[in-house]
Amino acid sequence: MNPSRSTSYSNVYREFRAIEASEWRTIIRFYEEFEPTMDGLDFQEYFEMLLAYAKALFEIGAFEKHIAMADKVIEVSMMNNVKFFNGEDVFQTTLFKKAASNYQLHKFENCDYILRELLRIDPYHNDGAMFLRKCLRKIKSSFIRQTRGITISLILLSAIIVCIEVVVIRSLYPEYSDLVKTMRNAILLTSFIVLVGGDVFHRLRCSREVDNFVEHLKKRKKRERTADG
Repeated sequence: MNPSRSTSYSNVYREFRAIEASEWRTIIRFYEEFEPTMDGLDFQEYFEMLLAYAKALFEIGAFEKHIAMADKVIEVSMMNNVKFFNGEDVFQTTLFKKAASNYQLHKFENCDYILRELLRIDPYHNDGAMFLRKCLRKIKSSFIRQTRGITISLILLSAIIVCIEVVVIRSLYPEYSDLVKTMRNAILLTSFIVLVGGDVFHRLRCSREVDNFVEHLKKRKKRERTADG
């Protein structure tokens, strides 16, 4: 972690910059140890350390703590009118990772809300749109559960038919064997179609919802730019 500006630094900041960028747990321990003394730091020093701490929490999978720190990053950046820091859009990056933390914690409704807010800010945020599709597939998974339930029921029905075919049809009614076999195969084919078709339909439905949402936001953004111009 090499200093990006030539000026005098606090001792705490110098120690912090000596830590390798990928040493997440070291960064966390350092921040938590010196957090009580950070009020007197230069804002840029403090904010860089805050961002590094939040990123480290995310990288080690401390998602609950990361969500809390993401809110703090957003609050501090807004209070100090910081949009970009070291070439990174702080607000968008923080929102995206906050959504990811909620997703990892299976808080899919929160993830959905955050990603929609991110897309309202930037409708051209492709990663946000892709992530929202993934999130919606989790939220609306009841449809998938229904199709899989139907699939299992059809497979069980075909198994029952096989038993009947072996025990009854072949010995007592052999003339119906072909009919029963055709029925059994048709039911198995139907179960496969329901399983695959349900998954494909679910994905397309979620993608279409996100596409329509993003397209609406893009049109609104264009109207706002036209009005401002």
